[in-house]
Order: sequence, then structure tokens, then C-alpha cells
Amino acid sequence: MDNTSTLISTLISTASGRGIRIENLTKRYGQGDTAVDALKGVNMVVGPGEVVGLVGPSGSGKSTLLKCLGAVIEPTSGRMVLGQDVIYDQGWKIADLRALRRDKIGFVFQAPYLIPFLDVTDNVALLPMLAGVANAEARKRALVLLTALDVQHRAKAMPNQLSGGEQQRVSIARGLVNRPPVILADEPTAPLDSERALAVIRILNQMAKQFDTAIIVVTHDEKIIPTFKRIYHIRDGITHEEVGEGRSTEP
Repeated sequence: MDNTSTLISTLISTASGRGIRIENLTKRYGQGDTAVDALKGVNMVVGPGEVVGLVGPSGSGKSTLLKCLGAVIEPTSGRMVLGQDVIYDQGWKIADLRALRRDKIGFVFQAPYLIPFLDVTDNVALLPMLAGVANAEARKRALVLLTALDVQHRAKAMPNQLSGGEQQRVSIARGLVNRPPVILADEPTAPLDSERALAVIRILNQMAKQFDTAIIVVTHDEKIIPTFKRIYHIRDGITHEEVGEGRSTEP
């Protein structure tokens, strides 16, 4: 087994308790006659190694759900289980939400948001270093993921030297580097053409399986919707799951 394979095996073996489960999650904004129920009892299960689509019209509750899942805003009621940890049950069960977001949740956005004055390796290694991982180990983790995503040859490049597709791959590596049980991808293919969009979804599927990560992709992108084996539709704050043979096409 070569050095990269050994390191990937270590990443996988040290990560336990994967996936995410949401039960009867609600979110109400305001009070009394002006109250708005953005989420009305959302239920979702995304297993380890699975990539699931989340789709719905504007105002359906997608953004609110993503913010709740990402511990950015507090739900009104319900339960969220991340990996083996109950993180919300009629209130937060985790004292340090900042650490939760840093260590347990990976984010991939529509724009890569790479730090312009750091090279590719340091952009990926920064999160584990902030979590207390030694510099050498953090950079080793970064290079493992950059190799898995086939951008290791750009490890010393600055963000402005990368193509759009390369920047998105680096963003995915950054999302995976702290070995999170779940990754939340918010419109990750919106700025890309069909070929690059399908390549990003192919990479997310590969990474989910390789690193045993549950990935939720919020999207309006008609190019990639047929690639999901499972989709959650959200409308008026309620989710409906779609599963079937029509969802079995790999990108």
C-alpha cells in the first residue's frame, strides 16, 4: 500500500459515527399574528457515503433548513442527530457551536471563497490547524485530499491561478479535511457549465463513498438533479422524499 493509500485509510478509520438524521424540525420566525413558520416538521435521513439532493422553489424553506443543519440559526423544535451525537433536541445539546461547525460540518458553497493570500495547501490545511492539529499533520491531510481530487499538482498555486473547476475541487477538499460526518453543499454547480457541473457531482459521490461522509446538495440546477438516487423536495416548510429507478443514474 502506497503512502497516499495509507493516509486515506487512516482518515477513514479514524472517523466514526457518520450521517445525519432530522426529526420533526420546525423553525418559526416572529410571534403572534406576524409569526411565519418557515419549517413545519422536516424529516430527513442521509446515511454515510450518500449524496442526497434538496430541491424546492424560492421561499420553500431550503435556506432556513440549511442554516439549521449548519448550526447557524436555532430551530424552534425538533431533533437533529449528527453522526452519533444529538446536537439539537428542543434546544442545543452542544455548548460550542463554533467548534461544531468547524469540526463536524463541512461546507461547500456556490463560490469557493478561498483565501486569496494563502496557497492551495494552506487554504485546505487552515481548518484543522485552527482545531489544534499540528501544522505538519494538517498539511499532510490537505495533500491527501488534494491528491484524491487530482489537484495535487496545484498544491503551491494561489487561488487566482486556478480554473473555476480547480477552485471548486479545492473547496471540496477544505470541506472534507476535518473528517466531518456531513457536508452541506449550497448550489455548488450553479456557476458551472454542464460538463464541469457533472464533474463536481461525480467528485462529491466519490468523496462521499471514499470518506464515508453524508452529503446534502441544495440545488436548482436541472443539469444535476437527474443524478441523485434520492431527493428531498421541500415546499412550504415540509419535505417529501423521492426515491426510484429514475434516480439511479450516476453522473
